[in-house]
Amino acid sequence: MSDYRFCPRCATPLTERADPAHEGGRIRQSCPANGCGYVHWNNPLPVVAAIVEYEGRILLARNAAWPEGMFALITGFLENGETPEQGIAREVKEETSLVADTIDLVGVYEFMRKNELIIAYHVRAHGTISLSPELLEYRLVEPAKLRPWRAGTGQALGEWMRRRDLPFEFVERPGR
Repeated sequence: MSDYRFCPRCATPLTERADPAHEGGRIRQSCPANGCGYVHWNNPLPVVAAIVEYEGRILLARNAAWPEGMFALITGFLENGETPEQGIAREVKEETSLVADTIDLVGVYEFMRKNELIIAYHVRAHGTISLSPELLEYRLVEPAKLRPWRAGTGQALGEWMRRRDLPFEFVERPGR
């Protein structure tokens, strides 16, 4: 389910309910307080991801919270009022200082472990790489040497490679 325990409107402890007529029998957390009506839908969060192509290579970055050797695509949450294309251009700029020249949709992928919906793009970018404080280091990798992982953004990277007739095998974790 989720980690919500109390109603964010009135602080009443949430209870579980299932409404087969309107919600297909899914169990939802809801507020039992009279007149409140809050329901925690627990919908997936939209995340944008970029396969950033820079000078013919793909930029992978290591988040400050990740172990050494673990690199992945540039990602971030879509913000209110922006399109996914605007969101990924913003994330690439914020995290790498690069400017997106072209933005092409690769696909949409579920990442159920984190309850996210990933909207992945191939972004050709230019500029001088300067990482945000949340990223420690980056690598520029020849497209044929990429090693996508089996979940989330790895599915997008594998699809991007397949469309280019690049051979690949999935690995268990990014960077491994």
